[in-house]
Amino acid sequence: MKTTPPNIICTVDVVLLTLQDGVLKVALLKRDREPFAGVLSLPGGYIHAEQDADTQDAAMRMLRDKTGIASPYLEQLATFSGRGRDPRGWSISVVYYALVPAAVIEQAGHAEIVMSPVERIKGLPFDHQQIIEAAVQRVRNKSSYSSLPAYLCGETFTLPQLQGVYEALLGEPINKVSFRRKMEEFDVLEPVEGAMETGKANRPAQLYRLRKRLQSKLSLTDRALNTG
Repeated sequence: MKTTPPNIICTVDVVLLTLQDGVLKVALLKRDREPFAGVLSLPGGYIHAEQDADTQDAAMRMLRDKTGIASPYLEQLATFSGRGRDPRGWSISVVYYALVPAAVIEQAGHAEIVMSPVERIKGLPFDHQQIIEAAVQRVRNKSSYSSLPAYLCGETFTLPQLQGVYEALLGEPINKVSFRRKMEEFDVLEPVEGAMETGKANRPAQLYRLRKRLQSKLSLTDRALNTG
């Protein structure tokens, strides 16, 4: 006698990260249904086979529908699966992470979004705590050898502001000369012609932005920022 195999729950989850006042934060939403109704969790949901071309398409849809945000940078983190991660049954979640400037979240205007410091997260359902920890580790590791932190800046920024973002993620100061040499090596920035930041104690600083052709791609180096 043949037995019908159990359905496997297939979802996507998105770890949406931003930097506010030098603190790395993650976007959480209250679940609107069981299990864990009313509990904060990552934005996520079922893959729609008839609508989503692939898991990245599903993650983009999920982020847009639940937060009103379209992130310029979205990368697959890992796949989390097993019998015990969801009380409804055996499940698999393909997880993505996204980085946006704090202003993008504020402009989205979703009052339901709770921005929580990643170091203070606790009591999340499923395995969302483990997912967030994995995403934060990926971002911090990648920040030491790539242009990833630039996606946490606004549309325009100064080099000192960008260096501050790197230092906040890495948790250590970076030599100014070494930092600027790495930015030249990455070749992802372009000066905004005629645009300077004024009103500061120091002399006006040149404003930069990501080159348009690289707004959804990373530049990498084979050496960490503080290694010269």
